[in-house]
Amino acid sequence: MEFERWFASEQSCLDYLCRIRWPGGFQCPRCRCIKAWIVSRGLYRCKRCDVQTSATAGTIFEGTRKPLQMWFRAMWHATNQKHGVSALGLQHALGLGSYHTAWQWMHKLRRAMVRPGRDRLSGVVEVDETFIGGKRPGRVGRQLGGRALVVIAAQEDGQRIGRVRLVRVPNASAASLYAAIGQSVEPGSTIRTDDWRGYRALGRKGYVHQTIRAFMAPVGEDPLPLVGRVASLLKRWLLGTHQGAVRPSHLDYYLDEFTFRFNRRTSRARGMLFYRLLQQAVAVEPFPAKLIRGGRTF
Repeated sequence: MEFERWFASEQSCLDYLCRIRWPGGFQCPRCRCIKAWIVSRGLYRCKRCDVQTSATAGTIFEGTRKPLQMWFRAMWHATNQKHGVSALGLQHALGLGSYHTAWQWMHKLRRAMVRPGRDRLSGVVEVDETFIGGKRPGRVGRQLGGRALVVIAAQEDGQRIGRVRLVRVPNASAASLYAAIGQSVEPGSTIRTDDWRGYRALGRKGYVHQTIRAFMAPVGEDPLPLVGRVASLLKRWLLGTHQGAVRPSHLDYYLDEFTFRFNRRTSRARGMLFYRLLQQAVAVEPFPAKLIRGGRTF
């Protein structure tokens, strides 16, 4: 009810979006001038360079034909479901006539769940890989066999799991693992891994490397328990919320959503999750439908 009061009209949504995007007032995207006229169709016309822009230009809302009010409801619905929402669930919640529209919207929102320039993990971090997808006969060890390989980095926070980072990699080679760790973990941190040879040179990459072998853990316990719990939750979430219907080429978007939700799992203010998602939605670049359909490739 509070949400409906705040965003009872299209104009109230537009005003809120402007305050989020330009907290100090309008700023021209070309010349950074802070003075503009409001012309037809709600566009801003810069007084210095004469360029016309809108509050949605350069954001994930660019080019949308649906009202902002519906976008806001989609974001509220997505952030208020504890275990996330599927495209089909969003379609039903908003009364959208097209499943494809709901599917595109969810991927755009997942894109916005990754904050540009986000901090890397630090301190003590467990790192390991997990396979996503069914088993393939004749494949052993770290051979993919048609499955997707995801590197999980889980920060230690006392007895709890702190923040996490998830990165899909093409294989378990040292080059792929170092690239994933480099974008996820701050140099100088302590990294705990198993004895896979792909991790052996981490000490020369600016990290303190601790190798945990299987026999070092108590019988029946996971030698890397933090990563093990995250991997289990990830697979349960993919099978539960999304029924396992996730293509490898689109898996990265789902990993972004899982990371967003997991790192904010202790937040009791659902309104804050909506606010954070909207903040990031105006900070990321537009995401055309043709890029969504193709997914991400290496």
